[in-house]
Amino acid sequence: QVQLVESGGGQVQAGGSLRLSCAASGRTFVSYAMGWFRQAPGKEREYVATISYGGHSTRYADSVKGRFTISRDSAKNTIYLQMNSLSPEDTAVYFCAAGTYYYRFESSMWDYWGQGTQVTVSS
Repeated sequence: QVQLVESGGGQVQAGGSLRLSCAASGRTFVSYAMGWFRQAPGKEREYVATISYGGHSTRYADSVKGRFTISRDSAKNTIYLQMNSLSPEDTAVYFCAAGTYYYRFESSMWDYWGQGTQVTVSS
């Protein structure tokens, strides 16, 4: 079992930055790939970025590539999402997830989810 708690969301103006954190409980954190997903009002949940269990491999959605960076700190059982050059299109609830394969972008393939943190970008 893994429990995930996101933090760091908020409201920011276009062009600004935010860093999201996701704290994981459980000694098996290092065994899981981790990911960030987001869901905007009226839209399906979509993958944003994922990182392998060892932290050596990452993947990004085209819409955030070059602007967002995912990382993990196994000593702190925490992953991060650094978001730069934010735009109103990035407004969504952001979810942290744990799963087996970092290269799977379908949300149904991820096993554990946090409650989400709201990110609002104003123009």
